[in-house]
Amino acid sequence: MRHDMIKKWASGAAAMLALAAPMAWAQGDPLAPAGRWTAYSRGSATLPPMGWNSWNAFTSDIDEEKLLASATIIVQSGLAAKGYRYIDIDDGWWLKRRQPDGRMMIRTTTFPSAAMPDGTTSFRPLTDRLHAMGLKAGIYSDIGRNSCGQVFTSTFPNQPEGTVAEREVGLFGHVDQDIKLYFADWGFDLIKVDGCGIRGLPATDPKVMAGQYRAFKPLVDSDSLARTDVAAVRRLYAEVGAALERHNPDNDYLFSICIWGAADSRSWSKDVGNISRTSEDISANWSRMLHNLDSVLRRPLYAHPGSWNDPDMLFVGSGEFDENHLVEARSHFSLWAMVNAPLFIGYDLRKAPPAMLDVLGNARVIALNQDAAGNQAVLAYDSGDVSILVKTLANGRKAVAVLNRTSAPIEAVLTAAHLKMLADADVRLTDLWSGASQSFRRETRLKLGARETLLFAAEGTRKLVDGLYLSEQPGVVNPAVDGVVVPEAEPLIHRAILPWMSTRGGGERPRYGGWGGAAADATPYGAELAIAGKRFDSGVGVLANSRIEVRNNGYRRFSAMVGIDESARDRSQPVTFAIYGDGKLLARSKPVRYGAAPVPLTADVAGVKIVELVARTPTAMRFSDPVTWGEAALLR
Repeated sequence: MRHDMIKKWASGAAAMLALAAPMAWAQGDPLAPAGRWTAYSRGSATLPPMGWNSWNAFTSDIDEEKLLASATIIVQSGLAAKGYRYIDIDDGWWLKRRQPDGRMMIRTTTFPSAAMPDGTTSFRPLTDRLHAMGLKAGIYSDIGRNSCGQVFTSTFPNQPEGTVAEREVGLFGHVDQDIKLYFADWGFDLIKVDGCGIRGLPATDPKVMAGQYRAFKPLVDSDSLARTDVAAVRRLYAEVGAALERHNPDNDYLFSICIWGAADSRSWSKDVGNISRTSEDISANWSRMLHNLDSVLRRPLYAHPGSWNDPDMLFVGSGEFDENHLVEARSHFSLWAMVNAPLFIGYDLRKAPPAMLDVLGNARVIALNQDAAGNQAVLAYDSGDVSILVKTLANGRKAVAVLNRTSAPIEAVLTAAHLKMLADADVRLTDLWSGASQSFRRETRLKLGARETLLFAAEGTRKLVDGLYLSEQPGVVNPAVDGVVVPEAEPLIHRAILPWMSTRGGGERPRYGGWGGAAADATPYGAELAIAGKRFDSGVGVLANSRIEVRNNGYRRFSAMVGIDESARDRSQPVTFAIYGDGKLLARSKPVRYGAAPVPLTADVAGVKIVELVARTPTAMRFSDPVTWGEAALLR
């Protein structure tokens, strides 16, 4: 019925376009249509990468024997055949930066194959060996002069040696030189770039005052967006990305940004690298797993094929996720699969019992993570006790995870509405761990044990039969400009004790920028979508003065009900909504004021590759009001 109303309303669209003249902003208008997809699509990350990283298992006590043993087990266990390809050396590989030419030298006591006859060092023998095994090779560095180990874990083994200059092993001042060495000369396929060197070495640091390191005025403060130079941090990481492109003409590389969710990386890392850490380091306990999970749960629109959210490496196999905690281990793995997290094992595989390999090798769960559609799961239900995540798959079916966040048994109700399926038709669920099946109509009650996640494939009759809501396909939606002018910390993240801080200080306060960002099926501040009393259970919430890019995979029409969300606070300026196709204006609303009824807006997008949705006010605002693209959908 709603789409019939839109068709009737659309007959007056030409007159409306004539009445609503374009609003001219300053030259370089960020809301002007780009006509192209601007999120990162270079490198080799059309699917979330999978592999193994040395840090969680060995910290900086890594050597060639441990690395190759892990690689061998990945191949012999069948994990490599299931997608685990990257074998990553984290902190601890370096000896020093040779002077005066600045060439990086490898610690050959731990990586003996790196010793070359001419006295230099090279990882080429190691990367060649990994490649011969059918694997990829990853290396680690820091965006500053010094590494995370030097700044924060200096008592750990294998710290760089030599003079102050020789111990400056980070990329700062050597980006092009190092990237060429690591990729063109040594043959690596991935680089993880940490940010401790621009975080922890002010002039007042005891190590700086003792003459161990040169001072580096911090560019990032993890506790304060106000004390962070966001633009400078982005520029440094963009410089690395440019070097990677120069020295990988085959485009076969992966750029892992590890700035731990700081520096408002939510807003820009999707445009700069392939994967981006969204939080501080994960730990092998349930509470910190929830913390890291929450740092990605409400940002599915900021992850796409080529640019994925990264809640950090898997801790399956250790601590509260070991063979004595299989419920937690399966939950951890299921949730990382649902949010399209990179699946990097952080475990000493030499001691892995069969039960752990079974968890890590569950083909049905891996398939969710590696689904070609690239849609991160969207929260269908959100609370401190239970979370329900729903993911649309390439075959049109759904996956659903029901998470008991608590340490006691709990009952949850899963509804057809959660899945955007019809209530009066059968919904069939298949448990992806046990293989058991069940069917329901309207709703079903599920009993969950403590910390359990039930994971299902779901089939049923879709509520929207002739297309997909945008909130069902976040992998094709890019908030190129999300309207956030002043970054704010996201408050809806589980706060857990930081292991290295215990309960010193006042606790971990909200720190990760993202509050006010574009959201699926919710406003930018977590409220339900509503315009003048009309509620929408599907749609995209975003701030005014925003531009959203949508990849159109063969659909013919776009439709939405638009307006200023009733959660708006400023309410002083009208908003004009526009739809562009490949850079050309297709439809535009009259200026809409707060309290006005939802306005139907539709456009013919047949043959269009990129649809862009723009919502703007007559003049720029420092704190824009939320607007709603209610029931926004691509239709056949």
